[in-house]
Amino acid sequence: MSRIVSLDVEDVRFPTSRELDGSDAMNPDPDYSAAYVVLRTDDGPDGHGFAFTIGRGNDVQCAAIGLLAGHVVGRDVEAVCADLGGFSRSLLADSQLRWLGPEKGVMHMAVGAVVNAAWDLAAKRAGLPVWQLLARMTPEQIVGLVDFRYLTDALTPDEALELLRAAEPGRSERAALLAEEGYPAYTTSPGWLGYDDDKLARLAREAVEEGFDLIKLKVGADLEDDVRRLAVAREAVGPDVRIAIDANQRWSVPEAVPWLTRLAEFDPCFIEEPTSPDDVLGHAAIRRAVAPMRVATGEHVQNRVVFKQLLQAGAIDVLQLDATRVAGINENVAVLLLAAKFGVPVYPHAGGVGLCELVQHLSMFDFVAVSGSMADRSIEYVDHLHEHFAVPVRMRGGRYLPPADPGSGAEILEASRRAHRYPGGAVWRTV
Repeated sequence: MSRIVSLDVEDVRFPTSRELDGSDAMNPDPDYSAAYVVLRTDDGPDGHGFAFTIGRGNDVQCAAIGLLAGHVVGRDVEAVCADLGGFSRSLLADSQLRWLGPEKGVMHMAVGAVVNAAWDLAAKRAGLPVWQLLARMTPEQIVGLVDFRYLTDALTPDEALELLRAAEPGRSERAALLAEEGYPAYTTSPGWLGYDDDKLARLAREAVEEGFDLIKLKVGADLEDDVRRLAVAREAVGPDVRIAIDANQRWSVPEAVPWLTRLAEFDPCFIEEPTSPDDVLGHAAIRRAVAPMRVATGEHVQNRVVFKQLLQAGAIDVLQLDATRVAGINENVAVLLLAAKFGVPVYPHAGGVGLCELVQHLSMFDFVAVSGSMADRSIEYVDHLHEHFAVPVRMRGGRYLPPADPGSGAEILEASRRAHRYPGGAVWRTV
């Protein structure tokens, strides 16, 4: 019988602020970071996961993950892998830790890191990538992953079963199509706010040459700068390439509406995070005021309940789930089911270290087993830091190619983790 013998946590940070990679109107100097966890077993393989942060506070996130060791160490590996829904619920059930949330903030993200590590472990033991492990489950098994508490006024287990059963026919054909064509992607790599106009134009042109038909620009710090930068981007890519914009929560509702009215001349594909991610009614008001411009959010939405309310209120046109913001794959399955119920397309957030590697599995599972569609769906892509991963994403012609290696893709190479450990790693000793 195999057991989990330790839960190891590492503070891993990449100094992306040196080149202003990842910079936006609210986060001008991010250092992409991973509060990294390894579930070590007595007979291998191990499970890897992380919570994504942007630098300061990564130590706090690591401490939160460490608090879960008592719920994990000593568990039977086969039992955990056979009941990932029960495993997730058990971590969320600690009444004293729940008081720190409940189901939000650093503890909720800590649960997500450990749950995702358990999925990595289960997929490796099954010899499958996570997306295939999920997509081969029966509708009943998928529903069993989800905590429907607080959701049944919008989505019941029976409704979820109906959605999943409707998508069962054609699963194998869709998996074959995915292998042949890949999954659509859009790129944010040209659009970081700290880049000058020449770099923006060069990277935008390069993105189009690589096959991307949608790029995203950060906005929100200065209106005239936004107008100028959007004009530069539009001239660089021409009239047929879509451009999305992202304010990273910069505005209040009264600020957002006139600002977006001014930017509407550039025909944005969507405006992401125009206001606080917790302001459901604010998003709804902005959406009404700036239509037909589409409104997107989700990167910082803290749990399935807020996603439910955004959908119920008609506050978003595009849902942007994140692989490490909520409590892991199980809760993101709930979010995908909610999106399918409400008919809202999913454009996952992946603008951070390792997020591309993780979130591709969710979109591919969604295509094969939930929505059955890639129409008006796209995964964010950034070209940073993939070389540090044991199984980096594979791209072709602006599309994600489905992972074939077992696991979730979360594993960072040991040499990279050692060099980027904070504060003692070699990379940080040279700062």
